[in-house]
Amino acid sequence: MVPLLRSFALCLCLALSCLALSAAVGLAQERAKVTLGYVGLENDPRHRELETYANVPIRPAIVPLDGAAVAMRDARAIGRAIGVELVLEAVRAKDLEGALAAVERLAGEFGARFVLVDLPDEMVAELAARTRGRELVLLNVSARDDRLRGEACAPHLFHVIPSRAMLADALAQHLAFMNWREVLLLVGPEPEDERWGEAFARAIRRFGGRIVDTRRFVSGRDPRQREQNNPRLLTQGIHYDVVAIADTDGEFGRLLPYQTVLPRPVVGTHGLVPVAWHWAYERQGAPQLEQRFERSLPVPRKMTDPEFAAWAAIRAVLDAMARARSAEFAKVRAALLDQNATIDLYKGAPGTFRPWDRQLRQPILLGTNDAVIGRAPYEKFLHQRNTLDTLGVDEPESRCRG
Repeated sequence: MVPLLRSFALCLCLALSCLALSAAVGLAQERAKVTLGYVGLENDPRHRELETYANVPIRPAIVPLDGAAVAMRDARAIGRAIGVELVLEAVRAKDLEGALAAVERLAGEFGARFVLVDLPDEMVAELAARTRGRELVLLNVSARDDRLRGEACAPHLFHVIPSRAMLADALAQHLAFMNWREVLLLVGPEPEDERWGEAFARAIRRFGGRIVDTRRFVSGRDPRQREQNNPRLLTQGIHYDVVAIADTDGEFGRLLPYQTVLPRPVVGTHGLVPVAWHWAYERQGAPQLEQRFERSLPVPRKMTDPEFAAWAAIRAVLDAMARARSAEFAKVRAALLDQNATIDLYKGAPGTFRPWDRQLRQPILLGTNDAVIGRAPYEKFLHQRNTLDTLGVDEPESRCRG
């Protein structure tokens, strides 16, 4: 009898296993395929590797798609829970027309309704204008221009990368917190340097600081321009608590700390820098995300802001699907704008999209080369609704009417 019972039990186990396997196969077959899109620019100059004239590396190349890939691996469990199979389809374009065609192809051929956009400011604005009214959400992961959140905004354009104003406000809050009120501002020759200089000046004044002088610098060692390329000459003859620099190329800024006439800290694009992500942040699970990113690459490197933004964009869409318990476009878009959402960005305060300009609220980190010194918003800066709205353009100031 015992062998017979054992045989019966074995057959029963096999039968149950087959039934479970059949059910799993059936569930897998029932899972809907949802495609997320990504549109980038071929040979994007914003993401190129930066070196000095003497080939000293300043920054490795930035590949936002690598951040998106980490998010897609993280997404498998969420996809299983809500019954969808998530796929990321990436396209790189040569120009604006190519980017527009890529969005059309992603929406038409693959059914993508949520598309990560990794393009320069002007191209994002034009792309948003020419796709207005479509059943589509464009998730900006690399364009910082405040105009995209203002007069050039669009109802379907969401911003995951922090705006220039958000980063500048975070830096100005730190200066106010440290009581560094008198600021010498150094601005480089590039158009992007000018934009950062304007953002720093606005933010410093907004939080009670004073620009004691604005001076222009140039890179290089031409002795005929020594008054503009020598850090000591540029920082002499005036009192200041701190030097703020706007240098997007990095050739001059990297040499400024420890060469100012007065022994003062350097902040801005060098020294203490406001960032969306910093590899050395040690709290809220951030080291685990950084490690997942680095381990995913053939040659490990540190995660940068656009790579973090691409990760966060997909994380936001997945969280919205989970809250909506649906992949239906209207429900997911509504969930993205839910002010009670709690998108975990591994930086403490949960992220939500502002309803007036669709900018992702998030803390900003203040970091050096190898440490995070502070996190904005600081406690002393209050807001009637959300302290994260002390960073960037608040609703009463917004020019967004889209």
